[in-house]
Amino acid sequence: MSFTLPDLPYAHDALAPYMSGETLEYHHDKHHAAYVNALNALIKGTEWEGMSLEDVVIGSFGSNVPVFNNASQDLNHTYFWKWMKPHAGSALPGILERQIKADFGSIEKMKEEFIAAGVGQFGSGWCWLAVQNGKIIVMRTPNGENPLVYGAKPILGCDVWEHSYYIDYRNRRADYIRAFLEHLVNWEYVEDLFKRAA
Repeated sequence: MSFTLPDLPYAHDALAPYMSGETLEYHHDKHHAAYVNALNALIKGTEWEGMSLEDVVIGSFGSNVPVFNNASQDLNHTYFWKWMKPHAGSALPGILERQIKADFGSIEKMKEEFIAAGVGQFGSGWCWLAVQNGKIIVMRTPNGENPLVYGAKPILGCDVWEHSYYIDYRNRRADYIRAFLEHLVNWEYVEDLFKRAA
């Protein structure tokens, strides 16, 4: 069984002006597709063939760098497209809002920590909201690493590799992450993942 590139859940230009159609064409159609194709070539005829993507990510971490890098980036991006939706707005659903206020003190504090994590990630990587020990925490990971390999369950991630934002924001990574939080996040999906992780 091989992995396939998931379709975008919206048109390429549906997230404009916060994320352009050109960015999505390169990011989804080229970068994500390359991870999927490389992963399928790497796992063919190996112990990883036929496993779930999550199991490949967890199992290959620290033992098979090429498989891990491509599997984790496939998983991260498969989530990433669903973490965004057109005309998202910034209002959070009630259960998620209450938990974030309990764990961070305020929604703004969570957003500040999330942006700081993304800006502070040197080079390529991701910033995350993840559930660990029943609490929502902010994390950052280098390259394609996912909170799963650190015993946490991701409920929101923002790709801070330059291919995710450079066409639209150039070197303004903080502005990109802020626009992501304020205008692109599908908070209902985040809440659904939180309920399953809690």
